[in-house]
Amino acid sequence: MKRRHFLGTAALAVAGLPRATAQPARPAFRYCLNTATLQGFKLGIAESAEIASKAGYHALEPWLTQLTAYSGSWPDLRRRIADLGLTVESAIAFPQWIVDDEAKRTAAMEQLRREMDMVARIGGMRIAAPPAGATTGPEIALPRIVDRYRAVLELGDRMGVVPELEFWGVSVNLRRLADAAFVAMSTDHPKACVLPDVFHLYKGGSGFRGLPMLSAQAVHVLHMNDYPATLARETIADRDRVYPGDGVAPLKQLLADLHGVNPGLVLSLEVFNPAYWKGDALETARRGLEKMKSVAEAA
Repeated sequence: MKRRHFLGTAALAVAGLPRATAQPARPAFRYCLNTATLQGFKLGIAESAEIASKAGYHALEPWLTQLTAYSGSWPDLRRRIADLGLTVESAIAFPQWIVDDEAKRTAAMEQLRREMDMVARIGGMRIAAPPAGATTGPEIALPRIVDRYRAVLELGDRMGVVPELEFWGVSVNLRRLADAAFVAMSTDHPKACVLPDVFHLYKGGSGFRGLPMLSAQAVHVLHMNDYPATLARETIADRDRVYPGDGVAPLKQLLADLHGVNPGLVLSLEVFNPAYWKGDALETARRGLEKMKSVAEAA
């Protein structure tokens, strides 16, 4: 066969083969810095935002203590955060909305109104609603918690901020994911959702197989951390949290499961380890992001 004829025949053969179609890129998790990770550095909200941006995060999750201490202009802070390329996905607050004491609940709702207002002013979308004030003492019947969380959700509707029902593994009330999911579902409110945390899933004995059963509507943010194998569930504390991947939590499987539920899930790094509050705050933030990405991208 002559070379020219061979090449022409080969080209026709290749042209007849089905063409490979480009596969769409896998939607990526969004990476967020919970400002408690830098708590020991005593930073203000503007400084925390600068560090989050420099480190490469997509978003910020401030504690309300930082917003309460802020004395500048809210519009200026909102612009500054946006100019840094960040969103405010959530915020951490501790109003006692869940307690049986009616006077304390009334005060907590007013506190929540003020705090939701601050969050909204900086473009924030969500705020934590944990069982603050009811971690010890008698158990509160879940139907009563349903009514109280429903009231918080309705306040959120008026303020433009979604309250996320946070469960704490150290608490008598709302200790487990199942309790929080029951309460959220029972409110019959379209914006009801939960705020899970890897440490609290372990500490409270929830395990890690229940979370992927929820929908994208129910889980927007996941607090990311890890825990060492050397400490028992009964004695491990917040200060013992470590960077994702440095412990024994089944994070890769959890994130692989959650990617199918909510591909745009926000992973917010929240560790309270005093060992990470030495040296440089930016380096701590960068190191945490590297660890979080390494686990997430391997999932």
